[in-house]
Amino acid sequence: MNVIVVPNRAWALERNDRRLHFASGPDATMFAESGPFHVTLHRHPAWKVVLPLGGHVEVGHGAGHTVAATGVIVPPQLAHTCAASAGYVALFLDPWVLRPGLGLARLGDRAARRVLAALGHTGTLGPGPGRDSDLAAARAELLSLTGAGRPVDPRVAHAVQECTRAGSGVPVGSLAADVGLSPSRLRTLVHGSVGVPLTRLRQWARLRVAVADLPRESAASAAAVAGFADQAHFTRTARRLLGRTPASIGRSST
Repeated sequence: MNVIVVPNRAWALERNDRRLHFASGPDATMFAESGPFHVTLHRHPAWKVVLPLGGHVEVGHGAGHTVAATGVIVPPQLAHTCAASAGYVALFLDPWVLRPGLGLARLGDRAARRVLAALGHTGTLGPGPGRDSDLAAARAELLSLTGAGRPVDPRVAHAVQECTRAGSGVPVGSLAADVGLSPSRLRTLVHGSVGVPLTRLRQWARLRVAVADLPRESAASAAAVAGFADQAHFTRTARRLLGRTPASIGRSST
């Protein structure tokens, strides 16, 4: 089930010696770079699949533990760092999409190439925007490799859909009343069902909307449209959930 509502957006950006691609839709969100990159410690509320375009990816977590492979699946809410030795594609899927209990997992070279082929990438990033990437096919390929998540409780689906709708500011109390629950019971049900607090899912949806507006808007304007209190709030959220700043994604901070 796809319930987080984010506009279908895509862009490509040439900056210095590298190319960046972004695409977002109901099936997944994609961010890709043509060169190596490292992100600092962060914890995102989504499944992240990192697929190097050559080379390998390293994920650091816990007390000095590192996983290195030709592709890595990072589970929601895991505090980690991530470094790609070459250009890469990162796919983000909602936390209920993949099989629960999968955890941090390596993707072998053949599996990684299958996902990249389904996405429509052959090892390099072309000049066109990410709208040419087949997010639905990549998601289907990942599900065939890992297994699907459990069905989402209809009350949870409704609350998450309304809470994360682009530009939504609906209070949790109103969402709870819609499904006949108290606010505390709704929060508990959402967290228990998908493993992520409702407030964190709302932050994630806002972040995706803001990034979708880069680089055609200033960071301040993108933050305002997405529902952040201000540009500083947008930057803090990007660092906490992505391990990088809006400036490193696709726009200067001015």
